[in-house]
Amino acid sequence: MLLFRWAILLLLLVSGVLFAFYAGTGQTRYRHLGWIVLKWTLLAAFGFFAVLIAERAV
Repeated sequence: MLLFRWAILLLLLVSGVLFAFYAGTGQTRYRHLGWIVLKWTLLAAFGFFAVLIAERAV
């Protein structure tokens, strides 16, 4: 469980770095990659925590 939390935190950090690269360089590929990483990270995080909540409810 701790590993998944660290992975989610690391991916959010990667997304932030990609957005910082976009702000620094102006290249839209960094913004595009940042959105992709952020989207899939949030989807994985919601799924992970939904499983934790469902496990606790049962």
